[in-house]
Amino acid sequence: MKAGRFSESQIVAILKQQDSGQTVAQITREHGVSEATFYNWKAKYGGMQVSEVKRLKDLEEENRRLKKMYAELSLQHEITKEALQKKW
Repeated sequence: MKAGRFSESQIVAILKQQDSGQTVAQITREHGVSEATFYNWKAKYGGMQVSEVKRLKDLEEENRRLKKMYAELSLQHEITKEALQKKW
């Protein structure tokens, strides 16, 4: 996955500029992003604080790790199950 130019805290700061009265066109021109990107950010991070974004990122990382662990255990279980069936 391509690394973005902006961190989550920068994205939240950019979104807050709209609350201060700037138009979307001004904000996107200033930061060099498209309006589509701005609205995607707003859908994902709209109304969040920097601490909430950090927590979201931590939860996504933990979820990824748990999914990987589950997949490995599931595969190991299937291999063990097949080995026991062949033995009998």
